[in-house]
Amino acid sequence: MALSFNTTGPCIPGEHYMIPPERRLGPVLQLIEERKYFTLHAGRQTGKTTSLMWLAAHLNASGRWRALWVDLETAREQPDPAVALPAILEAIDRTLRLQHADLARPDANEIEAVLGKLTTALLDYLARLTASDELPLVLLFDEADGLVGSAMVAFLTQLRHGYIARSQAPFPSSVVLVGQRQVRDYVLGTEDRRVLSWLGTTSPFNITAEATTLGPFTRAEVGELLAQHTAATGQRFEPEAVARIWELGQGHPWLTNALAAQIVGRDVKDRGIPITALHVESAKETIILERRSHIDSLVARLREPRVRRILEPMLLGTRPSAELLDDDLGYVLGLGLVRVECGELQIANPIYREVIPRALTWAQQISIHQPTEWYVRPDGALDVPGLLAAWQVFWRKDGHLAAEGFGYREAGPHLMLMAFLQRVVNGGGRVEREYGLGRGALDLMIFWRAERYAIEVKIRRDTETEAEALDQVARYLDRAGLGEGWLVLFDLRKEVSWVDKLFVRDVEHAAKQIRIMGC
Repeated sequence: MALSFNTTGPCIPGEHYMIPPERRLGPVLQLIEERKYFTLHAGRQTGKTTSLMWLAAHLNASGRWRALWVDLETAREQPDPAVALPAILEAIDRTLRLQHADLARPDANEIEAVLGKLTTALLDYLARLTASDELPLVLLFDEADGLVGSAMVAFLTQLRHGYIARSQAPFPSSVVLVGQRQVRDYVLGTEDRRVLSWLGTTSPFNITAEATTLGPFTRAEVGELLAQHTAATGQRFEPEAVARIWELGQGHPWLTNALAAQIVGRDVKDRGIPITALHVESAKETIILERRSHIDSLVARLREPRVRRILEPMLLGTRPSAELLDDDLGYVLGLGLVRVECGELQIANPIYREVIPRALTWAQQISIHQPTEWYVRPDGALDVPGLLAAWQVFWRKDGHLAAEGFGYREAGPHLMLMAFLQRVVNGGGRVEREYGLGRGALDLMIFWRAERYAIEVKIRRDTETEAEALDQVARYLDRAGLGEGWLVLFDLRKEVSWVDKLFVRDVEHAAKQIRIMGC
C-alpha cells in the first residue's frame, strides 16, 4: 500500500507517513505511572486521537494496565444527565466489547440498575468494573470537553468522589480527560461554576499542576516526516521547501500534513519533479482559499467573544482590556490559536496569522468592485500610489460605514483596508501581515512579482501619533531592507471633517521616504 500524508482522522501505521506518537507522550506516561487524574488538551487535529490509540495499545501490551480509550462523542452537547450518562456508560461498554471481550464487566441488568440513580451511576459502574479486574484501570476519555451543563457537572463530580475514596473502594487508577480545552474551561455557566468550585483546588483534575498538552512537531521532525515520502517515492523536498513548510505551520501536525498532501497529492504528482518553496506557497494559498475542514473550524472560533477579546487588540496592536480574564487567555492558548514566544503572545503560526483577517474580511472582500487590472501598469508593475488613492476614495464613500459592521468593530478600519487590498492584490500577488499585542500598529507587506511594498496602519489617537508612527515605519522598513514605504493613518475623531482627514503627504524620516495617507 502506498503511504500518504494524513489530514483526516487518526494516523495508521502502514498507511500514513507519521512521527512515532510516543515521542510526545513522555509526561503523560509519567502521570499514569503516578496514578494521577489529569487533562490532556490540544487544538484540533494535533494528533490527540492518534496518540490515545497508541497509548491504549502500549499500556495494554505492557501487561501492567487495563487501558480503555473511550470516545464520548455520543454524549456531546447533551446537558441532561438522563441522556448523557447512559451514552457514556454505553461508550465504555462498547469499548470493552470490542477490545476486551474476555474481561468480566457489568451486564445489562447491572447497567440498568446503576442508571436508576443518576447521581451515582458513573461512580457505581466504574467501581464494579474496576473490582472485576486485577489490573489497574486507566480510562482515556476522548472528546471530554464536549460534555456540557448538568451532564458535565455529574460526570466530573462522580469522578471526583471515586478518586477521593479509591483507597477504600475500587476505582480507576488513572483518568485522562482529553479535548481542546483545559478542565476549567469545560463549564461556563455561573451556576455550574459554583457547583464545581473545587476545580483547580483540591480537585483530582488540578489544572495548575496536572494539565498536559501535545506539543507541535519540531523542525527536525517536520524534515523527518517529509523525508519518509522521499524514501518511499524518490521525490525529494528541496531544503528551502522543508524550511518553508516548517515556517508556515510551525510544526502543527495537520498544517504540516495538509501542505505536503496538497503538493504531492494534487500539485506535483510527477515524482521526478523536486518540491520547491514556490510549490509550498501555492499549496498554502489553496488550503486557505478552499477553507479545508481544519481552517473552517478555526474560522468558526473567531466569532466567540472570548476569542475576540484576545484577537481584536492583537489586530490593532494595542494592549488588551484591563478586564481581560486569565481564563480567556488560557482558553485561546488551549485552542492553539495563539502561543507565547519569547514572553510575548503571538498568533500560533503564519497560516493562522493570514487566515484570521482574511476570514473576518471575506464577505466584504468579495463585495468590493475593484478589478486588479485597474492597478496594473503596462509593464506589469503594481500601481501602489494609485491603489492607495483609490482606497481613500472608497473609505470616504463606503468603507467607513461598512467597517462598523465587523464583529471586531474596533479593528474595523484595519480589516476594511485589508479586504480592499486583498481584493486587488489577489489577482497577481499576495499580502502578508504582522500584528500583535503592544506593537502599536498593523504592518502589511504587498508582494507583487519581484517587488515588495511596505504599509503600516495606525489609528491617530493624539498629537504624538504621527511622529511615533513615522519612527515605527522607519524601523519596519529597516527590518524589511526597504528605502520607502507607506503609512495609512486613520483619524476616527467625529469633530474632524473629511477635508482634514483625507490627505497625502510625502516626508523623509530617518533616511526613509514615507508617504502618509490620511484617512
